[in-house]
Amino acid sequence: MITVKELLKSKGNALWSIGPEASAYSALELMADKNIGALLVIENVGLHSKRLIGIFTERDYARKVILKGKASKDTSVGELMTGTVFYATPENTLEECMVMMTAKRIRHLPVMDHGLLEGIITLGDVTKKIISEQDLTIQEYENYITGGYGA
Repeated sequence: MITVKELLKSKGNALWSIGPEASAYSALELMADKNIGALLVIENVGLHSKRLIGIFTERDYARKVILKGKASKDTSVGELMTGTVFYATPENTLEECMVMMTAKRIRHLPVMDHGLLEGIITLGDVTKKIISEQDLTIQEYENYITGGYGA
């Protein structure tokens, strides 16, 4: 079974974040610039210490700004973010992540390792990797059945 650690190794562990005091508009600009659907909301708790306090997604914006008639330049990310953040560890399997993401109806899953933020994976990342591995397995079986190894 493929682990989150293996997925991050192939995908990379780049992640984008924003502070809770930033405007929703600033968050949307960053998301559009990076072509991503979510930002981790990070709070500074000390000189060199930061803490994950939420996640801001396109869904948060659509449901909490547009539908409630708020202005994105006057509303902070902290007012809109989802404060309960589900996360994976590097040891989780992709199947475990898919079950969690489906059950919780989330598309973005931060990866935490002993309290440290290691990256973020998406439902698309997980699905793509699982399909890729299944395709490889099918190819190996087809080669075995047809004697295609080395041919």
